[in-house]
Amino acid sequence: MPTSSQAKKRVRQNEKRRLRHKAKKTEIKTLQKKLVKDIEDKKEATTLATEMKALQVKLDKAAKAHSLHPNTVARRKSRLQRKLNKLAKGGAASAPAAKK
Repeated sequence: MPTSSQAKKRVRQNEKRRLRHKAKKTEIKTLQKKLVKDIEDKKEATTLATEMKALQVKLDKAAKAHSLHPNTVARRKSRLQRKLNKLAKGGAASAPAAKK
């Protein structure tokens, strides 16, 4: 347990930050799941594009706020964009099944 006032303050600050980061991550995960589901359901291209744009903005803000690592953000955006591009070309949106 912290004994000094500075250590107590750090504990309070860390808890606030943890909750703030958790909220951002949860929101991003929800948007990401919704986008993947819409891709698999082959929704309209304009709808998918607007959802992707909104998710990219959230991801970039999370990277800027140090909630997510910038490389993690780049990887997620890249993977989702590849799925969208594959759907636009007429291919299957989901990844191939794993080999046994």
